[in-house]
Amino acid sequence: MTTTDISVLAAMLRAAIGDGQVISDRQELRTYECDGLAQYKVIPALVALPRSAQECAAVVRACVEAAVPFVARGSGTGLSGGALPHADGVLIVTSQLRAIREIAPQDERAVVEPGVINLQVTRAATPYGYYYAPDPSSQQICSIGGNVAENSGGAHCLKYGFTTNHVTGLQVVTPDGDLVRLGGRAPDAPGYDLLGAFVGSEGTLGIATEVTVRLVRLPESVRTLLAAFRGTDEAGAATSAIIGAGVVPAAIEMMDALAIEAAEAAVHCGYPQGAGAVLVVELDGPAPEVAAQFTQVEGFCRSNGAFEIRVAADEAERALFWKGRKSAFAAVGRISPDYIVQDGVIPRTALPEVLRRIAEISRERGVRVANVFHAGDGNLHPLVLFDDSVEGQAEQAEEVSGAIIDLCVEYGGSITGEHGVGMDKAKYMPRMYSDDDLDTMQLVRCAFDPRGLANPGKVFPTPRLCGEVPGRHKGAHPLQEAGVAEVF
Repeated sequence: MTTTDISVLAAMLRAAIGDGQVISDRQELRTYECDGLAQYKVIPALVALPRSAQECAAVVRACVEAAVPFVARGSGTGLSGGALPHADGVLIVTSQLRAIREIAPQDERAVVEPGVINLQVTRAATPYGYYYAPDPSSQQICSIGGNVAENSGGAHCLKYGFTTNHVTGLQVVTPDGDLVRLGGRAPDAPGYDLLGAFVGSEGTLGIATEVTVRLVRLPESVRTLLAAFRGTDEAGAATSAIIGAGVVPAAIEMMDALAIEAAEAAVHCGYPQGAGAVLVVELDGPAPEVAAQFTQVEGFCRSNGAFEIRVAADEAERALFWKGRKSAFAAVGRISPDYIVQDGVIPRTALPEVLRRIAEISRERGVRVANVFHAGDGNLHPLVLFDDSVEGQAEQAEEVSGAIIDLCVEYGGSITGEHGVGMDKAKYMPRMYSDDDLDTMQLVRCAFDPRGLANPGKVFPTPRLCGEVPGRHKGAHPLQEAGVAEVF
């Protein structure tokens, strides 16, 4: 956009949502140049801060009228570059839509706006005996709208599932600027699962402005243990033994020696000395069931080499166990000036072998890797450490990250478990999907957004326009040839 175009659009937006809700000063815009993945930075042309669903729709309509791309952003804690702004576009920040509209324990539902912080939902529901189960490590600052966009998980997704398992209804602004509703308070609405398509679509199908979520009854009993092992092989074997015995804990988290070192430096969590790996295992549910399973879990940890097991005596000690794990990403900044957070998934039975392969890659390339992850469902979060001030280290770290992603795919896993594809992983999509797969996904995207204005340049590895699919002549998609689809 030219300076004149920007000024005209800024005037339109100020007329629609108010003078103080539009940012155009370049220094102020820099605040929004990246999300939690700071390797990618783009200063947006404008930032809009709507205060209601209607204002959000008005901003999108103004963008459509001006043929200007737009990107939605919540708290900006994403780790895939999913909320990276467009240099010639508008960044629509939903952080001011932060009302909890309803807590309805009789329906086991809550209705919230997208700017509501994840942990606030649980705090609002707790007096009624309920909580909100999805718990990303950033739950104290991440917003529900961003959780919906990325289909966020968290430590307790092993037992309770991801965001998509807890969203029953949405109000969304479509890429045309219309306000529509998907789903509702009841589960499993009939017809095509548009709600399921929207959750995890990373802002490419529209912007959520109201979210109806499931609430879960607070468990009768919660017990947490910390088990220390000499290495990740033993901790991985214990994890497989626990799950293989039919025990499904609320969470099983693992940290290796380097991640433990970082956590100790940052929050002084007091994990056992000499541990090459620790497991944090949490069980919840009816008290008799938890007691019986807890005995099994302790046995599996000991039989697989745990040299120390600590059981949380109270809520304070439980919080300390979790403090080390949940601070791990930020804590790595204590031992490395820069790092890349990866997010691959493997079958949990492959944990020991894949972790050995990651260690080999680390040694061969001379790049340190700290591992902290959801061991119970095989969701790895390798932290690839580097110093950007040293020439060539960033490129080496990127190569190691790519090699880890290749490992995950090789072992039958995925390039991402909960952080999303965004900008960072788009180039890896062909490692999982064929051209036909990607083209078919693009047909879905174009059905929602034929103009290609909603968060363009994300998820797919190359510019895939709605006019035609790269590598094919317009109309050559196999679904079209069968007479059942149209490329817009």
